[in-house]
Amino acid sequence: MCVAFCGCGTPQAPTEAQQSDIVIAGSQAGVTPFISSVKLVGQSVIRLSSVAFEISPQPNSVSKPVNVTWNMTALASNGYLDGMSIELPVFGLYPNYQNQVTFRLTFNDGSSAELQSVIGTGPYTDPTGIYTNPMIVKARRQGSTLGFDFFIMKSLVSPPVIVDTDGQVRWAVPGTSTTAVYYRNGQFVRGSNTSATVTLLRLDGTETTLPTNLPQPLLSLFNHNMDSGPNGLLSEFDGTDDNGVNIESTVAEIAPFSNQPPFQIYDMADILSSYMLENGDNPGDFVRPGIDWFHANASTYDPRDNTVIISSRENFLIKLNYATHDIVWIFGDPTKYWYTFPSLRAKALTLDTGGLYPVGQHAVSITSDGNLMIFNDGFGSMNQPTGQSAGVSRTYSAVSAYSIDPVNMRAHEVWNFDYGQTIFSPICGSSYEAPGKTYVVDFATAANKMQTRMVGLDRNLDVAFDFQYAQSTPCGAAWNATPINLENLQIK
Repeated sequence: MCVAFCGCGTPQAPTEAQQSDIVIAGSQAGVTPFISSVKLVGQSVIRLSSVAFEISPQPNSVSKPVNVTWNMTALASNGYLDGMSIELPVFGLYPNYQNQVTFRLTFNDGSSAELQSVIGTGPYTDPTGIYTNPMIVKARRQGSTLGFDFFIMKSLVSPPVIVDTDGQVRWAVPGTSTTAVYYRNGQFVRGSNTSATVTLLRLDGTETTLPTNLPQPLLSLFNHNMDSGPNGLLSEFDGTDDNGVNIESTVAEIAPFSNQPPFQIYDMADILSSYMLENGDNPGDFVRPGIDWFHANASTYDPRDNTVIISSRENFLIKLNYATHDIVWIFGDPTKYWYTFPSLRAKALTLDTGGLYPVGQHAVSITSDGNLMIFNDGFGSMNQPTGQSAGVSRTYSAVSAYSIDPVNMRAHEVWNFDYGQTIFSPICGSSYEAPGKTYVVDFATAANKMQTRMVGLDRNLDVAFDFQYAQSTPCGAAWNATPINLENLQIK
């Protein structure tokens, strides 16, 4: 009996989660043991707003669980949703293991339900012989704090490989390699090193060709990295312009998901030739088409002043106005050939005493606190004219972070990490920031180019882990490496 003054409540209707009839109707192995397709069926599928999966870590793992959320729009647009059935891609599985997987179903009313499954996987045979047998120089310890638990190794011998901070491979697929790789939203954009072709490689292992509109013959093939631009992806190209053959001296911001032309094209042969000629120098002595005189290997957008910074391995870092292409500053070793030209010298930054100039650098980026960061290889130029200075060469590589004062044209090395000056990676390599001011560092050509060392740094620049990979091809194991968020991935 209900007494009114006792505050009787109205019975609540069951939530959509409580009424759910969704069940797991089986799974199918993917192209490698790291991938599976799990079938979810039920009339309640139409009431879902998202589906997530979490893969429990193995015993003694320090890395966080793989935890991925798909919203329904993404599932539909990628072809995984069909009426009352979902073919859910589950990736990041351990090979040769009974993986404990939890599925979290979130409904339109905000309620949620969980389903449990065990996905057994077969063994994985690494066709490269590289990634499943790292030497653990230093294992990540329990309690160590990093802002990432997984990283992508961009390979010269395979498609990209994902490894966790325990040193375990968590994703790999068969296929061809390419250096130009950019990850976002659960998929890799890949530019061909043999043509002006762009493909999309999903984490379910499928690959499709994307529409492109790349002016020919200026942008004939991709040669190095892909980095985020304000509108699209900044990419390095080989090609031919009115100066002749351009080897690794053009950067374009492309629109890989449409067939519109590039947003911007930075033809460094044209930009530098025009600038030098206008300022009294003979550009023909510096810009030498048909020769690898520039060697662009990375670029980054700086939103603070609407500029692009391009890394020229042979010469310097150069900052350009995004829209006008005017030179803002040049930052590099002043003992190199480029510094002998008054027009270029007029744009040069001076480094405060005690810092390391960029030498043979890769992987230019802007950190969360506004510093300019590079992997500072330390190897001098390889293609300067006979009798001209190749600049200094060091016996070790470092990560360098600089603050830049563009008014007074000065640079200050805020910090560097040189691992006690014990590792020399003369070519390739990278360093990128993850949350919490932590870093993944790739010494791509250690030990006379026959090893790659993958190193994690905490916010104090202390080594959290160090994995060593043998390679028979220089830069083969990981010419570049970036952190990836598989511990809280939202695919939209």
